[in-house]
Amino acid sequence: MSIIVMPGFAQEMTKKEKKEAKKIAKKAKREQKVKRGEFLFSPIIAPGFTPELGGMIALGGLTSFRTDKSDTTLLRTSIPFTFAYTTTKAIVFNSVITSYWFHDKLRINGDFWYKDMPDHFWGVGYNEAYNMKKSDTTTFYHRKWWWINPRFLYQVKKNYFIGLNVDYNSTTGTNATEMVAEHKNYKKFVDKPLNSGLGLMLRYDSRDVAVDAWKGLLLDFRATSYNTAFGGDNNYEVYLFDYRQFYTIEREGKVLAWQAKIRISEGEVPYSEMSQLGNPWDLRGYTWGRYRNNDMFFFLTEYRHTFLKKKGGLSKHGAVVWVASGTIFNTETIKDNSNRWLPNFGVGYRFELQPRMSMRIDFGIGRESSGFYFNFNQAF
Repeated sequence: MSIIVMPGFAQEMTKKEKKEAKKIAKKAKREQKVKRGEFLFSPIIAPGFTPELGGMIALGGLTSFRTDKSDTTLLRTSIPFTFAYTTTKAIVFNSVITSYWFHDKLRINGDFWYKDMPDHFWGVGYNEAYNMKKSDTTTFYHRKWWWINPRFLYQVKKNYFIGLNVDYNSTTGTNATEMVAEHKNYKKFVDKPLNSGLGLMLRYDSRDVAVDAWKGLLLDFRATSYNTAFGGDNNYEVYLFDYRQFYTIEREGKVLAWQAKIRISEGEVPYSEMSQLGNPWDLRGYTWGRYRNNDMFFFLTEYRHTFLKKKGGLSKHGAVVWVASGTIFNTETIKDNSNRWLPNFGVGYRFELQPRMSMRIDFGIGRESSGFYFNFNQAF
């Protein structure tokens, strides 16, 4: 009895085997780099759409490394960044840094943004935001904005931190319509664009991985004073409290997460620095900047599901679903009970670029509004 081997079939199997072997070798090499704390970079290009920016093409990448390669218990520093150009001819750059130093005695986090974009200003408060019709003859103005916000946290004991919040930002408004130009808050602060703040931070943080927590608790309090003595143009205070909790259900990769956040501002608060709802980290689906007032509160619950491979183990693919609600207000609207609640829900896709660091695509729906977001790591 003889066995006949078909040449084409044998060649096909060999190609598959070579491809699989290369894949396994590449994965093993990457795992070794992660284990040694070495530099990793994952480039990406993706489309997106947000209510305020329109359609966009985003170029970016996710960089990670361990600041001390000899400390195998130290979490990897994460530095994602994105450049985007939109159909409204806006230019956007952002980077959100999470870093760990000196055996986790020091954490340096930061938000860094730049936007040069055609924008809209509806006014202040729910009624103005909801009732004013968006158009190039009513709400339009051109906004140039930058934001530099490093935060330094020192760990005084396990999970307990004290820190310094440094906030410098500027909003320059030009080409405003008559309605925008005559609004009392815009008119008052249009020639005072710079805000400089220093503040105290108190934090309890037991999350296993900050950028993609499966378990743990975050309690974060910040009190920041913005003052002309620090080089800015305006004087006001901002108080922020952020509560987040994460709970693994049944197995790793199935996580229930929830968040509640309140921001209170007092003093002569510029329109640009009022509390706002509807950004890529809270009520996704609303126009960023439409709903603003001195104060805001929201709560959000999100289920995160990482799919399994056919042969077991977690895959690189995941999905999320969330439901949320929030409101903007000030002291007077609480007293007369006229504040309004904004509903929000959505779904998202996650693709793991590096261990516990992902690309995210979210589609959020709000009241008469929706948005499609591309970003890195979890929303919170």
